[in-house]
Amino acid sequence: MTARAIAAPRTSKPQSARLEARISQDLHMTVKRAAEIQGRTMTDFVVHALQMAASKTIAQADHVRLSVAGQEAFANALIAPAKPNAALKRAFAKANKLLVA
Repeated sequence: MTARAIAAPRTSKPQSARLEARISQDLHMTVKRAAEIQGRTMTDFVVHALQMAASKTIAQADHVRLSVAGQEAFANALIAPAKPNAALKRAFAKANKLLVA
């Protein structure tokens, strides 16, 4: 066996990607000052702010927004659901067969 074959396995580091952006000098100074106030490096400050903004954007997009009419239609469907049609009955029968088998 070679020395390489018996060497301890390498620990895998999380992969990272690089992001670059050109910003104005004024924005650079603002970000630098904000990072210093929080006791962070500029990189840590920017990564944290970017992560928070991305999470907020995704959470907002995942929220279901309905108009008043849409809310009423949804509530009415919950209160008085429609009777199952033939296609739904066939789908349930097929699902039950698959689950029993």
